[in-house]
Amino acid sequence: MRTLDEWLAHQQAQHSRTIDLGLERVAEVALRLGLLPAAMPVVLVGGTNGKGSTVAFLTAIAREAGLRVGTYTSPHLVRYAERVTLDGEPVDERLLLESFERIEAERREIPLTFFEYGTLAAYDIFRHAAVDLAVVEVGLGGRLDATNIVDADVAVVCSIGLDHTDWLGPTLEDIGREKAGIFRPGRAAILGSAAMPDSVLQGVTERGAIARSPGRDFHVEFGTGAVTGPAWAWHGWAGDFTDLPVPGLSGRIQYDNAAAAIAAFTALLEARPALLPGGLDPGCLRRALASVRLRGRFQRIPGQPEWILDVAHNEAAARVLADQLALLPSPGRTLAVAGILADKDVAAIGRVLAPVVDGWILCGLDGPRSLDAEELRVRLPPECRSLALVPDVASGCGVARALARPDDRILVLGSFHTVGPALEWLGV
Repeated sequence: MRTLDEWLAHQQAQHSRTIDLGLERVAEVALRLGLLPAAMPVVLVGGTNGKGSTVAFLTAIAREAGLRVGTYTSPHLVRYAERVTLDGEPVDERLLLESFERIEAERREIPLTFFEYGTLAAYDIFRHAAVDLAVVEVGLGGRLDATNIVDADVAVVCSIGLDHTDWLGPTLEDIGREKAGIFRPGRAAILGSAAMPDSVLQGVTERGAIARSPGRDFHVEFGTGAVTGPAWAWHGWAGDFTDLPVPGLSGRIQYDNAAAAIAAFTALLEARPALLPGGLDPGCLRRALASVRLRGRFQRIPGQPEWILDVAHNEAAARVLADQLALLPSPGRTLAVAGILADKDVAAIGRVLAPVVDGWILCGLDGPRSLDAEELRVRLPPECRSLALVPDVASGCGVARALARPDDRILVLGSFHTVGPALEWLGV
């Protein structure tokens, strides 16, 4: 196999199941590759919503502080290489191909899923690149997710919401229990929200982790700063950071994600003081928070009409998106280009967004978990008025642009599999 596409097709055929939660197989291959224990400090970021943003804040803070950082996230929007970055840039495909060859040579009889290949490749690339820090986003759940083969120096759970219930259980308590599986004895467990199910707190206790919770161990305070204008402060168990700028990512929820990232980095420096002997410089933190950008998270593309792209794919994320739209009223209509996977709560997403969306262009998506446009229409509540049903996202973007007036805005939402093709169609 010589190309990345050939490798990815090969990986998709090596296991009879798309998802096979469990650590035994992937950990055995990791041991053969010499990846365990991890060669670098690791911050593992889990939760239902907020993972990508928290990873982005953490990566920016560490890079601004002068650390060489490897980041692993999933899924990707446009290019597979987006999943693995070194110092904020997607890795060269050559590094992926070399890593896949090493994995294939060592896995021998062990079947791996597509996600497990990618996770092993990320840890393998980080080791060969000798990064100072790996910031890793959990894929699904936590306890049995392939990313959890390492003992993270710091583990973050951003939030708990109803998603992936077929795999994680039907209740928030069930889901919280699985998410808490990334905590480790004697190591920091950062909670990104004060509203955690009891099972998360029980997980901290059962695993002997050290909980750091908002409202108890750290909190944010809003005010006006002398340097930055509208500003906020982070007050925590190990010190304070004041006069912080508005985060580079939009929305009130991003203050929570930034606060969790600061808490995680603070805990990391407690565990690994040699990383930054002088501690985190406040100026570095300010520059990092202001500089963060993340495609597909309330990403605004100015114009007439304006485009807004957001990967929101569950009820909680849709509620955050609706709140952001309400705070930015449009002089015209809001038209939604929506594509949502079959295992999501389509009705709940529609109910939350219906008050802020005037018309829906419904798109089919590719893949085994996809819904076509007609199925999507049936699952959405009646208050979601369909303007068009189209076979794919590119067609939906074309219809939306044709229907939109200059003072309208076009919202693209529902999945990475929706936003990614829209970004390609828009050429951004």
